[in-house]
Amino acid sequence: MGRTEAMGSATALSIPAFLARKRHDKSWSAESLRVFARAIAAGQVADAQLGAFAMAVCCRGMDEAELLAWTEAVRDSGQVLRWPRLADRGPVLDKHSTGGVGDCVSLILAPLLAACGGFVPMLSGRGLGHTGGTLDKLSVLPGYRLDVDRTTLQRVVEQTGMAIVAAGADLAPADRRLYAVRDVSATVECLPLIVASILGKKLAVGSSALLLDVKTGSGANLGAADQVQALASGLVRVASRAGQPCRALLSDMSQPLAPAVGNALELALCLEYLQGRCRPKRLHALVLALGSELLQMGGLAHSAAEAEAGLLAALDSGRGAECFARSVAALGGPNDVFKWASQGIEQAPVRRDWRVASDGVVTALDAQLIGLAAVALGAGRQHPEQAIDVRVGVELALEVGDQVRAGQRLGCVHARTEAEAEQAIQQLDRALSIGEQATRPTLISGRIDGAGSAASRYADGVAA
Repeated sequence: MGRTEAMGSATALSIPAFLARKRHDKSWSAESLRVFARAIAAGQVADAQLGAFAMAVCCRGMDEAELLAWTEAVRDSGQVLRWPRLADRGPVLDKHSTGGVGDCVSLILAPLLAACGGFVPMLSGRGLGHTGGTLDKLSVLPGYRLDVDRTTLQRVVEQTGMAIVAAGADLAPADRRLYAVRDVSATVECLPLIVASILGKKLAVGSSALLLDVKTGSGANLGAADQVQALASGLVRVASRAGQPCRALLSDMSQPLAPAVGNALELALCLEYLQGRCRPKRLHALVLALGSELLQMGGLAHSAAEAEAGLLAALDSGRGAECFARSVAALGGPNDVFKWASQGIEQAPVRRDWRVASDGVVTALDAQLIGLAAVALGAGRQHPEQAIDVRVGVELALEVGDQVRAGQRLGCVHARTEAEAEQAIQQLDRALSIGEQATRPTLISGRIDGAGSAASRYADGVAA
């Protein structure tokens, strides 16, 4: 395939010549990137050429102009949502997490924001590797439609205030194809491609405000602190230059965020939370922090204190729970999701307590190892096509800094077989460290606003 012409454009692009520019350390023009993205979306670029593009970016990097142009090209490779009927009703708010273990924030935050006057079209993903996926948690709900067309998405958001669904095939289609190639070409951790992948889809949502929850620590997808900082700063800076109001918070993922890891377990926890029956400390604190930022960005609160009070009122009054229930029903799920849950969410056949062997203080609770234990039980995927078992997972009853005594129950493993339960407990033992004293990790270690602060060029491209 020597030449490609993008749909709707008279501009032809010689793809070999386009790719060769990076080999000679030359920059790509905004127009050539735009045409290339449209050609990808139209199926006019071979997988080998996509792999060459990804590796070229990985090895040669992108300068600021290229990264902005490529992000906008990914966004414009498909539909960009508009919300004219919401112009006088409230802001369109969006949140993105870079992934973690026990991170079920979206299921709580979206309805609370909607109850406070925001409109939340949240395009989420499935889990891969040790990190969980919001769509997998929602797949526990019978009848819930994860894949909907653009008209249905907009209707549900306008009627109920929120919708959590998969990104449609017509939103940033260039990224959909490129990501699949990155997964098999050792370029998933390329920072410019991560920035464009996240923002290409998020900019296509057409939100009034975007908040990024960028994870740090062992359970994050990027481990090195300098790479996490560069990613967060780059995301905020590129989004802002593309005209998208955006902020980022750096939050801890050195230990699981919630005391449940697994799809049905996390969904059940969120339903309990929305009904006011539980309020796990770290999860609750992060929900309030993220919600406070978004309400202020959307003009629904003038201060953090006012925003937090509004979120707590939405939670305590039950309005958040009502928003979630209406959205679930509108998307084909149970008509009364809380009544459905009270009748019993299907559980795994085997349950085994996890107990500590010695006295001391919890000094570490490795989120990645716990996430991998859940994956081995069947709660996650090691490749995109792998089926999951929504019933299995791990419940936790401890955090870093807690005092424990030998024989104390630390949690419970939900498994399909006794053998899988035993393997999970051995993995949990490896994830746990006991010592004489510990410092509790700071939940939010940074906040990035405006233009960000990362280096101006992603020279080496790959996260360590």
